[in-house]
Amino acid sequence: MTDPTNADTLNVGLVQMAPVWLDRARTLEKVAGFVREAAAQGCGLVVFGEALVPGYPFWVELTDGARFNSPAQKKMYAHYLDQGVVIERGDLNALCALAAEHALAIYLGIMERAPDRGGHSLYCTLVYIDQRGRVASVHRKTQPTYEERLVWGAGDGHGLRVHDLGGFRVGGLNCYENWVPLLRSALYAQGENVHVAVWPGGMHNTPDITRFIALESRSYVLSVSGLLRPSDIPDDFPLRQDMLDSGRSFFANGGTAAAAPDGSWLLEPVAETEGLFTVELHHAHVREERQNFDVAGHYARPDIVQLRVNRERQGMARFEDGEGGEVY
Repeated sequence: MTDPTNADTLNVGLVQMAPVWLDRARTLEKVAGFVREAAAQGCGLVVFGEALVPGYPFWVELTDGARFNSPAQKKMYAHYLDQGVVIERGDLNALCALAAEHALAIYLGIMERAPDRGGHSLYCTLVYIDQRGRVASVHRKTQPTYEERLVWGAGDGHGLRVHDLGGFRVGGLNCYENWVPLLRSALYAQGENVHVAVWPGGMHNTPDITRFIALESRSYVLSVSGLLRPSDIPDDFPLRQDMLDSGRSFFANGGTAAAAPDGSWLLEPVAETEGLFTVELHHAHVREERQNFDVAGHYARPDIVQLRVNRERQGMARFEDGEGGEVY
């Protein structure tokens, strides 16, 4: 048994689940259920997949999503936007309270409807809720991939941050961001030793990159994916039949996995199964592997190469109001 007071050890829950697709409130309820299950199993961190709340836009590639000014695609976007998560509105408050109640941290992929960007665009966002129930970082995916660009906006570097959790330091990226060397390096430079990689769900994604990042960073790597089955498509979804006509048995088939700092599997990629999977991390293993390679430490040469990271939140305008001016 792991001593929960030992800062050198961290129990982690990796949740591979299907959302209640395109339903924010019911998906958050399902997420909360898994958080309670993870807490009951002694987890100090629980991780969920990319864009889980309210779900990944799987319809785009299957329903002529690139057709300009399509009434069907406009209708779908309007519904997707309506179901987006507004952090400032308190959409995550119940989850934050649950994190504080059980003293565990959460990484959760959401579709963020961002008031600071006008409130009518969605950002693929990875949220970190700390053990005190605070939203500690909000990382908007820097570059949506392929068809994602039809429904998501491009984020910025504001959320490229790491967080102390016991004796560990955790950070995370969304999906294909994990393939970008400079984004990974921005987290390595901050002392990351547990890397969270979230994915919409696909066995083609995680078997190689999970172990590769572990070997490159000599850190633990947690790749967490989602699921989506034909049975998860609501009956009243306007493009349901078009999606079913694709003949796919899974739109997202998982691939959740975890690797140790030496690249060995703690959890081999899991396909087509919904559930909570737990792994135990030991900081001593990180220290052992950093003995001969530490990418941000003794193997770095900042006198030769350095990375510049802009973590300022980006916006369309900056307003400067002098004293005495009316404020609205």
